[in-house]
Formats: sequence, C-alpha cells, structure tokens
Amino acid sequence: MKIKQITIACLLLFTQSSFAQNTRFATQGVIEFEKRVNMYALIKEQVKRNPTRSYYVQAEEDYQKKNPQFKILKSSLTFSKEQTLFKPTSEELITNNFFDFETSHQNNIIATNTAAATSIAQKKVFDETYLLSDSTRKINWKITDEFRNIAGYDCRRANALIMDSIYVVAFYTDEIPVSGGPEAFTGLPGMILGVALPYEHVTWFATAVTDTPVTDEKQLKAPTKGKPVNSKQLSTMLKAATKDWGEWGQDALKAFLL
Repeated sequence: MKIKQITIACLLLFTQSSFAQNTRFATQGVIEFEKRVNMYALIKEQVKRNPTRSYYVQAEEDYQKKNPQFKILKSSLTFSKEQTLFKPTSEELITNNFFDFETSHQNNIIATNTAAATSIAQKKVFDETYLLSDSTRKINWKITDEFRNIAGYDCRRANALIMDSIYVVAFYTDEIPVSGGPEAFTGLPGMILGVALPYEHVTWFATAVTDTPVTDEKQLKAPTKGKPVNSKQLSTMLKAATKDWGEWGQDALKAFLL
C-alpha cells in the first residue's frame, strides 16, 4: 500500500512539474477589451436625483424602449515586456439621447512604461484635448484568494479604493508577467484582464489575447497631441470648471480623472 501511495504521489508531482514547464508566459501581444456600461442603472440613479421632474421618468422609459441595457465599447492593449499602449478601437455612434454620461464614453489613449511607473495619456475633456504626462497611479491593491477565468487565463482577484471613493475589483494573471491593464489600471504582479467598478456600473474585460511578437515600434508609440499637463494641473482645472455643477459635475470630474 505504501509503495502504491508513493508511486501515485510521484506521478502527481511529475505531472504538475511538466505542466509548469510547458506553460507559456506571454510577454508580448495584443489584448482585446470590451467596456460595458450599464446605462439603465446610470439613468435610474439620475432619475432618483430628480424626483420632481416628471420628464426624466418619460425620458427613462423612452431610452429603454429604444436602447439595450449595456453600451459596449471596444479597445485594445498592446504590450511588450515593460511597455503597454491602450487605445479605443471602435468609433462611438453620435446619438441624441436625453441621457449622456462621461463614463459611457471611451476617449483615452494611454502609453505606460511599467518599469519606470510612468505614463503619457491623451485625454479628451469636452472640446479640449490634453496630453497628461506623469507617474502611474499608486493603487493599494489587496489580493484575494478568488479566481476567475478570463479569455482563457486563470486570473486572481484584487480589490482597491481609488480617488477616495471609487471601489475597484480587478482580475490579473501571472501568465502574462507584465504589470499593465486597461485604461490607467496597473500595479499588480501580472496583466489585468478584468476590471469592474460596481458602483459606477462600468466594466472592462478581455475578450481575446493574441500572444505574438510586437516588432513595430509604432504599435507602442505614445500619443503626442494635446495640451501638456500633469495629473495635479488637470485635476485643479477640472475642479474649478465643475465646482458649480452639483452632482453631475462631481460625476464628470471622476470620469475624466479615472
């Protein structure tokens, strides 16, 4: 019996060792992301803020009759060892809907150097375009024991709070040993393939990962257009511009600085 148990243990150890040796760790490639915005939830919150305005209720009903619950936007993240470039890949349709939220758009192009912890982001804010150069956001991630498979990769969950009030859930994989992610989400020991902002009703999840060499420098070229600013300067300008806009201004401020 003991000999049989030892044999089984050795076989299991050999199988695990062989699997680990054959695991391919992607250090270059392109990740396709899908951003999903729960428009019904965002609109419901807006209606609750304006209980005396009956036309908000009618506008909500009209929107739900004509539009799906989720607005979907496409983007890609090209990565190569210590560099990433995140950018939108689908054009947004211009609509005349009564409801419009800054979180339901996707205008940022972000080049990140994960080794130096710096980034260059092209941000469109209303009719102005800014080129934000600064350190990457320092996020105090708390890694959990929860796992989820995303685009064929086993990902581990991490939680954080950013900008004092935005709760973030992220899923990363160490099979892509690049500390990057969609938008400005970085800082985990592997690539972030999923991000959810539950109270903002927004998610980014990878739909496909192409493990391929990135040989053209243009694929990782940082944006160059826009008025040069850093994070502090942009925050100061936006706070001054939205200080009299009430709750809508606060929502827009969070979306632009996200």
